[in-house]
Formats: sequence, C-alpha cells, structure tokens
Amino acid sequence: MTERGGMAGPIEAYGLVGDTRTAALVAADGSIDWLCLPAFDGEPVFARLVAGPAGGVFRLGPAGPSTVVARRYRPDSATLETTWDCVGGRLTLTDGMVAEVAGRLRPTTLLVRRLHATGGPIEVELAFDPRFGDARDPPRAERRGEALVCTWRSTALSVHTAPFVAIEPGRPQTIVVAPGQPLTVAVCVADGEPLVYVPPDAAWRALQDDERFWHRWCAEITEDVPYRDAVVRSLLTLRLLTYSPTGAPVAAPTTSLPEDPGGVRNWDYRYAWPRDASIGVGAFLGVGKDLEARRFMAWLLTATRLDRPRLPVLLNLHGSRPCSERVILGWPGYADSVPVRTGNGAAHQRQLDGYGWVLDAAWLLTDAGWPLYGETWRAMAGFADTIARQWRQTDAGIWEIRGDEAHHVHSKLMAWLALDRAARIAGFRGTSRERVHRWRRERDSIAADVRAHGFDPQMGSYTRSYGSRDLDAALLVLPLLGIEPPDSPRVRGTIDAIRRTLGAGGPLVYRYPTGTDGLPGGEGAFVACSFWLIQALARTGRVAEAVELFDEMLGFGGPLGLYAEEIDPATGRALGNFPQALSHAALVQAALALRTATRA
Repeated sequence: MTERGGMAGPIEAYGLVGDTRTAALVAADGSIDWLCLPAFDGEPVFARLVAGPAGGVFRLGPAGPSTVVARRYRPDSATLETTWDCVGGRLTLTDGMVAEVAGRLRPTTLLVRRLHATGGPIEVELAFDPRFGDARDPPRAERRGEALVCTWRSTALSVHTAPFVAIEPGRPQTIVVAPGQPLTVAVCVADGEPLVYVPPDAAWRALQDDERFWHRWCAEITEDVPYRDAVVRSLLTLRLLTYSPTGAPVAAPTTSLPEDPGGVRNWDYRYAWPRDASIGVGAFLGVGKDLEARRFMAWLLTATRLDRPRLPVLLNLHGSRPCSERVILGWPGYADSVPVRTGNGAAHQRQLDGYGWVLDAAWLLTDAGWPLYGETWRAMAGFADTIARQWRQTDAGIWEIRGDEAHHVHSKLMAWLALDRAARIAGFRGTSRERVHRWRRERDSIAADVRAHGFDPQMGSYTRSYGSRDLDAALLVLPLLGIEPPDSPRVRGTIDAIRRTLGAGGPLVYRYPTGTDGLPGGEGAFVACSFWLIQALARTGRVAEAVELFDEMLGFGGPLGLYAEEIDPATGRALGNFPQALSHAALVQAALALRTATRA
C-alpha cells in the first residue's frame, strides 16, 4: 500500500497530534499508525506501529513518488504539517485533533486532516482501514448520507470527506487534489454515547479555533526561559499527554516500542506515574503555568486516595490500579520486537523514590505561594510518615528493575528529600513538634547512612546501591537536593564519574551499566538522564558545558522537537515509547537550570 510495505517507520519520524484525551502518531508518509479510543489507554483502532499491517492504518498522502521537504508544527500550536515534492507540484498535509470541546455539540474526539496542492494537480492515496483491539477486528461499516460509519460494540467512528469520496474500509483509493481544491477529512468518535457528526468544513474551522486556543496558551509561557522554542514544544507535548477529564499525565501514548529493537524490553507506558506528575509540577511552575502545576497536584491527591499513606508506583487514567501485565498474542511488534504488552507489572513494585518527587513538588507549590489545602497536606504528611518508617527497606528503584530489590542510593536520597521537604512545608502548617522532629531525625539518619554505605572513596562517587561499585545516572539529581552542597567534592565526583563511566558520547548517558538489570540484550542512552546531566552541570557552575550539551541534545529531537525514552548512540535513532513525558519534563527543567545559573 505504501513505500514502507505495510511496516511502521522510524520512531523519530512520527509526529504527535492529540486532544488531551487520546493521541495519534503520524508517519512521514502521512500514515496514522497508532491511535487508541476513547482514551490513551483504550483499544487501538490504528495499530500498525506494533500490530503489523493487519493492525489498522489511515494514510493520506502522495500516491506516487515523493520526497518530504518539510515537517513542522505550526508555531505555538499542536497542528502538524508535512510537505512533499511530488510529480507535478507540492502537496501539504495538515493534521490535528480538536482539544477544546466543552460547551459545544462536538464529539469528544475529532480528528481533522486536510491535503492541499500547489503547482498542479497531484494524485493522492486515501487508505482507511481501522481495526479494533487485540483481535484487530474489522468494523461493521455502513453509509449514512455522505459519512461512512464504522462500529464495534460500544465504539463508533465516522469518516466524512469534502469533496465527497466513497470510502470503503480496507480499500485504498486514488484521488486527484488540485490547487485551490483541498481534500478535507473529518473523523468523529463516540464510545458509549451518541455519535455526533461534524461536516469536514466545520471540522476544519474547529481545528483553526483550536489552534488559536493553543496560541493563547503558549503566549502565557514566560519569555525569559532559554531555548524557549524547545521549551514551548515540550510543554505543549506534556499538555497533550495529560488526560483532561482527570488531569492524569500519561508517561507516553504508546505501548511496546522497544528499548532494544528485536528484544523483549517492550513496556506499556499509557499510564500515569506520580513521579512524572511531580516533575511536571516543577516544569510548569518554572514557566508561569501555575494552573497546570496545581492540576497535577490535584490529580495526585485524588488518584492516591485509596492507597494512602502508601504511594502507588503508577495508576491508570482514572486513579485505579492498571490491569495486570499481559502479552498480546499474534502481534509482531515494532521491528519484530516481542512480546507486545498491555498493562504494566511495575505497578506491584515497591519504589521509595516517588515519595521524594511528590513531596518536592508540594514544597515547590508552597514556596511559589500556593499553600496546600488541608487534605493535600494530610496526604503529604502521611507520605512523610511512611517514608520515615520504610526508608531502611530495599526497593526496586527508579528504573523498575525486574529482579531482586536492593538498597538503591538514589531511593535513599529521594527519601531524604521527602522528609526534608515535609519539614519545610511544616513551617507553614500547624504540625506537631514531635512529628516534625521525627522527620528531621530520620532525614539526618538517611544522610549519615548514605554517606557511610553509598559512597565509594576510591571512585570518589556515590554508587548505584549499597555494596556495589556500579554507577546510576539517576544520581545526577544530587546537586538539586540539598543533602550536599552543589560544589562539594562528592557531588562533583559523582557527576564526573557518571560522565566517564556511563557516558555514551556527547550529551548521551546510559542509565546504568549494560547487563546489570536481569534482562537479555541492551538498551539505548536515556534521554532524561542527558537533561539531568545538563541540569547538574548548570547547578554546579559549569554553564558553558551545559549549554554545549543542550545544543547537541536539540539535534536528537528532529524537526518536530519530540523525544522518545532513549536514543541509540550508534545511530541517533529513537528507542522506546514515544513521545516520552519524562524526557520533555527533564528538557524544561534543564532549561530552567540554565536560566537560574545565568542569573546568578
């Protein structure tokens, strides 16, 4: 059907369009290869990305030979443009989803696609082949007026074109698009509710209105942040990956994009990690987006209500435990990377570091002049009590190792952070002296324990875990915490040891040594760790190095400024789920660290 022979394209070549409820990945040939309905963690209807040619696809692009000459987002918007040079002229595809539907008679998901030609008429291909769920079921299709309606049980979608094209699912068609006569396609979705039809021209106007909404949203971002274009794109991406009905931030909109192509390191990231939400708080606060930061905390408060005082590792979009991890049989995976998984077994792990991220976010809000509500503070204080009792235990660590637990140094440091931030917040609240004293006593005990058991004097560095000589790139957050002065020999030694031992060339950094996580194969350099390195250098006064590395990292985001979980150092190709919220939050924090350093 296409030049890719039915296979998915390079991960980094995809563009993201979304509506803050779900998201689609659009390949450079105009093919939507991933879209779940009605939400990020719903059933896929276009899943060629990991389900192969039978997984469903929606292509709109050149029918003949073509070359991509431009790929971009329209400035300060979520609208994607792809332009090709074709025989006879130039063709541009505009893709977007309408985010703002409140108070209007619109479907909750409205996907809009438009092709327009310049120079001369161009033959284009329209291939609409939706499949549903694990079984990749074709739809029951019927025509209602000029709209084609596809249904599966409680899910329905309509596709409507202007000018009219008699679309048939699974049968590609060739159409001629002439200059001044664009082809507009509107896809409307309903799940367990009446299907609302939006004519293509009205859908196009709705997308233009939505673009103006994003313009206003981006205009509120502070002007003084370095690398503002990259920061704005990252913040837009974070906002698109936030499930608006509940405020849950998904780690990524995809499942099972491999960290090791052809291997088994394929995980489902369509869930919300409190850790990632907390990092988002700092990112949004730092650019003047206080409302978004407060919404993240509001989600966290609601989502954790059934588990307190325990902090869950991850949750689904509605604040419940995700379904058990399972394998989807028969799906070939991206680049033959199997198994393809749904659900995430890390939900059952013990991870102590999350408490530190969450309480740090609460402190940032407090320090920014947004005092915590009573219930929020009770939840945070409960988390602090939990970590005061449990910090001496082993855990799975930030990287969710599928193996034995250990005394991870990073987890101990974040436990220290949790108690330190709780004690700080307590200065603004009516909290018993005995409780605050306990937090401070345990905080100081953690510091002494980590210095005694987590630092290797011969290496001049903190280590990955007690008794180990391995390093952990998560320790790059050390100068941000306050447990050691940023310019202390231990902090500088740890940063240098990580660069020396885990560096993968230029700004790229591996999370930990290859072959030490109990899984076969290897993985790429972790994008968030690269930005944490930049942040660490900026906080320790090495601003010129930090700027140089930031400039290099921008090249890995491609023309669309999107980052996956990892990067293959040998090829520069993206690895892992895409785009990754943690990568983009870390980019924003690195830029904010550079702003702080240059102001000093």
